[in-house]
Amino acid sequence: MGYEFIPVNALDWGIIIGFLVFTLIVGIIVSKKAGESSEDFFLSGRSMPWWLLGFSMVATTFSTDTPNLVTDMVRQGGVAQNWSWWAFLMTGMLTTFIYSKLWRRSGVVTDLGFYELRYSGESAAFLRGFRAVYLGFLFNIIVMATVSMAAIKIGGVMLGLKPWETVLYAAAITTIFSVLGGLKSVLITDCLLFVVAMVGSVAAAVVSVNRAGGLDVVLNNPLVQQKMDILPSFNIYTPGVGFDKESLNLLITLLLMPVLVQWWSAWYPGAEPGGGGYLTQRVLAAKNEAHATGSTLFFDIAHYALRPWPWLLVALASLVLFPTLDSLKSAFPHTMPGHDLAYSAMLTMLPHGLKGIVVASLMSAYISTISTHLNWGSSYITYDFWKRFLRPQASEKEMVLVGRIATVILMVFACVLALFLKSATFAFKILVGFGAGTGLVFILRWFWWRINAWCEIAAMTLSFIISTTFVFWEPELFKEYTFLPYLINVAISTTVWVILAYVAPATDTKTLRSFYRHICPGGPGWNKVIKEANEEGDQIDKYAVPNTLPQGILCMILGTIVVYSLLFSTGMYIYGKPVPATCLLVLVAACGFGMYKLWPKLYLNND
Repeated sequence: MGYEFIPVNALDWGIIIGFLVFTLIVGIIVSKKAGESSEDFFLSGRSMPWWLLGFSMVATTFSTDTPNLVTDMVRQGGVAQNWSWWAFLMTGMLTTFIYSKLWRRSGVVTDLGFYELRYSGESAAFLRGFRAVYLGFLFNIIVMATVSMAAIKIGGVMLGLKPWETVLYAAAITTIFSVLGGLKSVLITDCLLFVVAMVGSVAAAVVSVNRAGGLDVVLNNPLVQQKMDILPSFNIYTPGVGFDKESLNLLITLLLMPVLVQWWSAWYPGAEPGGGGYLTQRVLAAKNEAHATGSTLFFDIAHYALRPWPWLLVALASLVLFPTLDSLKSAFPHTMPGHDLAYSAMLTMLPHGLKGIVVASLMSAYISTISTHLNWGSSYITYDFWKRFLRPQASEKEMVLVGRIATVILMVFACVLALFLKSATFAFKILVGFGAGTGLVFILRWFWWRINAWCEIAAMTLSFIISTTFVFWEPELFKEYTFLPYLINVAISTTVWVILAYVAPATDTKTLRSFYRHICPGGPGWNKVIKEANEEGDQIDKYAVPNTLPQGILCMILGTIVVYSLLFSTGMYIYGKPVPATCLLVLVAACGFGMYKLWPKLYLNND
């Protein structure tokens, strides 16, 4: 059918404005309760059910930059390039079945409160304060700026707005919403936001494919066929010729490194090894440990299995109508260039009414993500910096006020930075690079007593310095093998923090015993601490819950198979391959049944 630009009309604007008004009304209704205490504002009183938290997690991670990022990846490297984030499923399943209940058991207000629960001395206090500023302010602003950059492109292409206009309108609405209602307003509206976002993304996929001539035309397009493979090519060696360096680099970069290294070594928002960030904020708000696990399991299934294919289909269809970057530039000469622009370009062809719904869905994605980051970042600044170091005697009302002021400041800085960013893929690589080499210490700190605060300080500092260096210094070897900078970062950071685990000042005995008594993590890494305590008559494991670590690891493996099989089965049906698709569904059923049988063994009380 070809490309046809359809401008926004009164019906579309009515839908968009109605949606925004509803969002603000929810914030106003919830604001009175949210302002009663800081725990209500940041954790909703720790009484939230798994399904509400799960919806919120999924809605939060569907930000405006996500479909743009997926489109950028598909157009440049094919569907297989999405393994750079699909591999984080294993991180998510690890959090689901191992760490979610440990976090809920900890009882901290923010995940940074963990530091003075697990470590001791000035190094623990420094780490908590530094991470509050580094994550709550610097890192958080970069993430929000990336999301806002995507909103700028969508606003420019679909609504004809200038960059500053998009940022101003979107930021004002989201900030008011976040300042008023706290986490509870975020959770409540996220349910609607997720439904609207999914309806919008599916509708966008259907219309985009039809505009490109239908599914058969799209899948038979020569350019699309070069990008369809779910796995990168394994044909890296030719007898008599040797290894194809380009194919080898792609295989390692797109699949082997993410699956074998990245998922456990990189800290990335929404996929933190060992848990952390805004997902853990929701886990801490759960009713109990079972609800905490259920929420993250729901998130993993919806995020990795249900959502990707509508975005992938739009990206593939865009290759038919906008086969090159120049074709995008000529169609939208007044917007920021980049392959990620193609997603917004495809949305301009939606019919009236549906266009309004899709724009509202993208706004919902923006509001959900930004409001979560604002609440999460302000919780760090309020609890882990302001109250911990500046005003220990701060009242509850003062804490809420500081949280609201911090929310406004974070939004202002993120908006300014967004005006200077250009590419979603570039921002993604920067964020992953900053967290490279830190993941393993976050995983093991729960289960190995030797890890101390200096391990985390070293891993975080080295990772930042090395990744920043490689941004500005790129030897020829790195251009030929693009995975090397990341591996070098992981190797150096990990080696240094492991050495420090043995030579740096250890966490004091009182803190270690208190942590084990409170958390009961299990595993052999605490045997020395338990043995010494028992010898002194301090039976720290007397009331320990049964060790469910083996069952949790098995559930992690089964859950990973379930989600990947669902993802690939959907792709096989779309590609017209029903036999492998059906076989994958059988595998889903078998592994899902195994998880169902193991679930009661993970908890003493599953209510």
